[in-house]
Amino acid sequence: MAITGRAAALAFALTIVVLVAPAPWAALEVTDGLLVVAVLVDLALAGSVRGLSFSRSGPGAARLGEPVAMVLSVTNGGRRPARVRIRDAWPPSAGMSPRVITATVPPGERRRAEQRLRPTRRGDRHPFRITVRCVGPLGLAGRQGRHVADWRLRVLPPFSSRRHLPAALARLREIEGEVAVRGRGQGSEFDSLREYVPGDDARAIDWRATARRGTVAVRTYRPERDRQVICVLDTGRTSAGRVGDGTRLDHYLDATLLLATVATRAGDRVGLLAHDAVARLTLTPTGSGPGGASGASGRGTLARLTEAMATLEPALLEADQRATVAAILRSTRRRSLVVLFTELAPAVVEEGLIPALPAIASRHTVVVAALRDPRLAELAAGRADAGAVYAAAAAERTLGDRRRLSALLRRNGVEVVDAGPGTFAPTVTDTYLTLKAAGRL
Repeated sequence: MAITGRAAALAFALTIVVLVAPAPWAALEVTDGLLVVAVLVDLALAGSVRGLSFSRSGPGAARLGEPVAMVLSVTNGGRRPARVRIRDAWPPSAGMSPRVITATVPPGERRRAEQRLRPTRRGDRHPFRITVRCVGPLGLAGRQGRHVADWRLRVLPPFSSRRHLPAALARLREIEGEVAVRGRGQGSEFDSLREYVPGDDARAIDWRATARRGTVAVRTYRPERDRQVICVLDTGRTSAGRVGDGTRLDHYLDATLLLATVATRAGDRVGLLAHDAVARLTLTPTGSGPGGASGASGRGTLARLTEAMATLEPALLEADQRATVAAILRSTRRRSLVVLFTELAPAVVEEGLIPALPAIASRHTVVVAALRDPRLAELAAGRADAGAVYAAAAAERTLGDRRRLSALLRRNGVEVVDAGPGTFAPTVTDTYLTLKAAGRL
């Protein structure tokens, strides 16, 4: 049983009547009796909470930050009309509104209420429970109970770097020869023959075709398709650090989405490995194959990656780089481009990566992608007071370590990306395109 605010207001009004009555005790007995009778009658006439049933409808997935329209349906299986007040409980990060829904549901009928969610965190969001109150016709009292209507909303990474996609695809088309003349790259695939024009590389001349045609013919090449790209996410404690508006892991996911989109458009196969002390997620390389990724298979690969990454969270553990390298070697035997998203820190590079690099660099092309905090440059420029000078010295030391570790990785045959949040995702994708144009995948 639940007492409403209207019953409390009525009790207050009756108290005033008692105070001004000539016989207060008699007036008190009468007013209390009338109030109790009214509440009991209203409670008896209220609709049944048990006779109600709830269901939900709406999308099962949405990108972070985008509004999601949901519908909550309530069906009255009882014999009386139900004047309901519904409180639908979701986690605060779901951003659900309105929090309270009121409706009148006649017997045997259904009513629908629109809700809007605006999630503020990635991952799966589930409603807790529905608390419903059926109020009687007088609005003084009602029945209250709880119901459950299961639902799962998977909040996907936002893909903020999508704005860089047109420029990346334009460069891909240029590399593939759809905008500029196709040039030869080491290890590129033969495409066709054409007549020699001044400026062509003499090494591209096909002498047999020249003899047959009677004119100088050159071979044209295109970058290889159906190569493998393995994105490796370090989900250890360093990925939990915040840079800009999100964690390092959030920026890794965004860069992975841009790289995967361009790679599948280029006809390459994309895999994913998330690892800290243990493997958190492993997706074998898939893609559209030689025909390109403009069809359903390319979209399916991206959807698979996006949904799998939605639930990844940083683990407050030290990442085991040697175990990560071993997991990479187990995941594929075919030569691949391995893009390792991690931090440029001595504990990560010198103690973890460098000892394990020979095993992977001999079989794959390796890129280490690290996110640089822009506050380091800001702190390094500070000279306002003694505290700022100490902070500047610490920032300079950190930047110096990053430069030293980058040089160390390059000496071991690894490509290094060290960029800030604004350019991190496009720089990683540009590195992939540069390697593809050079035939180094």
